[in-house]
Amino acid sequence: MSGTSVDGIDVALVEINGAGHKISTELVGFEAIEFPEGVRDEVLEVTSSATTCGRISQLNFLLGRVFADALAKACECLGMPPERLELVGSHGQTIYHQAEPHAVRGLPVSSTMQVGEPACIARVAGAPVVSNFRAADVVAGGHGAPLVPFADYILFRDTDVDRVTLNIGGIANLTAIPAGASPDQLIAFDTGPGNMVSDYLVETFTGGAEHYDRGGRMAAQGEPDEGLLAKLLDDPYYQAPAPKSTGRERYGAEFSARLLKRGLPPEVLVASAAQLTARTILLGIDQLVRPVMAVEELVVSGGGWHNPAIIEPLRDGLPHTRVRSTEDFGIGVDAKEAVAFAILAYEAFHHRPANLPSATGAERPVVLGSITPSFA
Repeated sequence: MSGTSVDGIDVALVEINGAGHKISTELVGFEAIEFPEGVRDEVLEVTSSATTCGRISQLNFLLGRVFADALAKACECLGMPPERLELVGSHGQTIYHQAEPHAVRGLPVSSTMQVGEPACIARVAGAPVVSNFRAADVVAGGHGAPLVPFADYILFRDTDVDRVTLNIGGIANLTAIPAGASPDQLIAFDTGPGNMVSDYLVETFTGGAEHYDRGGRMAAQGEPDEGLLAKLLDDPYYQAPAPKSTGRERYGAEFSARLLKRGLPPEVLVASAAQLTARTILLGIDQLVRPVMAVEELVVSGGGWHNPAIIEPLRDGLPHTRVRSTEDFGIGVDAKEAVAFAILAYEAFHHRPANLPSATGAERPVVLGSITPSFA
């Protein structure tokens, strides 16, 4: 898994048994692998500017090789012989995601693209690879996101507790799981920016020496600019009903560059970015979750869990909610998304639908992912 933050490659080894919503999972091991020098920059350049077909094609195969190497390295670090792998799921790197249809040559077209050639991975893994998870949901009229709610339901549902799972990666997304709910009763959507804006600002202010606000240290040195926040929160996206999704096309380099032009001190801008993340999460919960269920627990994953400038405002804004991390459930906060796509790959391999139309807006459940056979 490589998310919108492009902060590394998360590799989870997962033992999975069962079928459908009765799946059982065990996280055997997890490794976070850094991108080779220059590869992250290449991804960010392609996703934030006009490019060529040739460059996209080269990036597709480059990332396929990088993901394959990351898998091999993770197996080595975890003492797992690659021949024991039975299946690999690779989300790939999203370079474009446009959920709302745009007119193209007179036809309404939605589209999404994740790169990281699965054949490169299959060659190294000696196992089939499931990739291209989002396309089928988009074709079925959905947003192609969020896809994690299927796994959230398996991993975190409870018969007695109204629980919300929240992943704060580059983009923040949540899944609301009412106590004793059936899958079609879930509410899920992207709340808005996660770490993406803060990451861009910190990288700019440090000249590339830091890629994110480690421990929220820069944000802690400033106070959010309330005037700026008021303008940022006046965005129709936050008032839109679920299902909805967003990404780098809305909160990427262009968005952050506009913030830089305001000329505010670095610590004020970074504090404002962290506060924007927290407030849009709280706004999403208040507008779209609380009318349907209580929020007894908030279970957080993703890099945002490590940032007090995001988590403390969430705790303050949810005084009657128990805020905890996925660590309490045996899944590391950085491993959860990779575990989720392992589950989706498992379902795809067995030809079972794994999208939740209530979360994505698709017209019906569909099998997610394309299967590339092994080279064995």
